[in-house]
Parts: sequence; structure tokens; C-alpha cells
Amino acid sequence: MASTASATGLSPIQEIVELGGEVIVKGLSKQQFCKLAEHYPELLMEREKNGTIYIMTPVKGGSGFRESKLSYYLTDWAVKEGRGMVFSPSTGFDLPDGATKSPDVAWVSSEKMAQLRPEQVEEEFIPAVPDFVAELRSKSDRLKKLQKKMKETWIKNGVRLAWLIDPYEEKAYIYRADGSREAVAGFDRQLSGEEVLPGFVLALSEFRLLGKV
Repeated sequence: MASTASATGLSPIQEIVELGGEVIVKGLSKQQFCKLAEHYPELLMEREKNGTIYIMTPVKGGSGFRESKLSYYLTDWAVKEGRGMVFSPSTGFDLPDGATKSPDVAWVSSEKMAQLRPEQVEEEFIPAVPDFVAELRSKSDRLKKLQKKMKETWIKNGVRLAWLIDPYEEKAYIYRADGSREAVAGFDRQLSGEEVLPGFVLALSEFRLLGKV
């Protein structure tokens, strides 16, 4: 895919993202999306089931720090328990409805990973639905849009447990496979991995905005 560099030395898409915009490209096929992602591997992209592509701006420092902490705590649990694999925000998952999405953190059980060929994990967007996902709201994220994503993308496609953590309102939202939803107010609380992540407990106080006690 050809691109034209601007005076900054960046391609048009890279320049828009670097300036803080969100690029929306409509009507791309799955094959076209894969080519676009290969051409700009440093950018985070998601594809809706209708072919609309969202190319997101890099997150700011505070959000990146919180994403890193979330991944660390979940990975530490997964390694100690010997349960499944944890994937970073740059990992794409091909979902049954045709969308390709990248949660802030995802966990896939060992049983589900055993059904995949090594090349499907190494060389493709993962063709499996995570058992658990979590999304951390950044300052530019609209809460209602994220809540819709949790319910209509993750849970509807088969995720067993999903968390939406909002450090700006100090609230968390729990979504379950049975359709139930629970709101947790206050970051003095903890989230439990329930039967999906047995023994995993996350202290929400770890995800307060920087500078807050």
C-alpha cells in the first residue's frame, strides 16, 4: 500500500494520529484491513463488523501506566496459576461477528489456546474470543461508547467476564456472560475474577489518577 510523506516526514494517517486525531476509514474488507495494519504496525486499529476501521491515537502517559499495571497484575496471576495466556493492548482478536478488536488486556484460557495452531497465534489476529477482557477509560474515551462496546462487542461475542474501569469517575463496571451487569462505586473496593479467574483480585486503588491518594 503506497503512502505519501508530508513535510513532517510522516504519512498522512500517521500525521493525523500524531496530532491527536482519530482516523475513521469506512467500508474496508477484512483483507484490506489486514494490509493496512501490516503497513502501519505501530498504530492501534480496530475493525467493526460493518468494515469501519478506527485508527486510534496513542494513549497519554497516565493511561499507558495504568494499562501496564493491569497487564502486570493479570500476567502475574496467570503465570503463578499456570492458567492461559495474557495479551497486550496491541493484540487483535478476530471475533465471530466479523469485527477485529483489541482490548486493553485479555486473557485466554489454556483449554481455548490448545485448540489453536501455533501459526494462528504467531502470525494472525487471534481467531478466538478471550475468556476475560478489561478496558481502562482514557480521558478522550466516551463512557457510553465504551459501555456499548463491553456489552455488544465483548459479551455478545462470548467473553465470559469483562471489566470497564473508569479512573476519572472512580467507578468500575462488571459484565458477565449471563447478561448481568454490576457497577462498583469507589476505588477503595476490589474486583474479583470470580469463577473465570479464580483467586484473582484487583485493588481499584491501584488505578487512581496520578497524584491522587
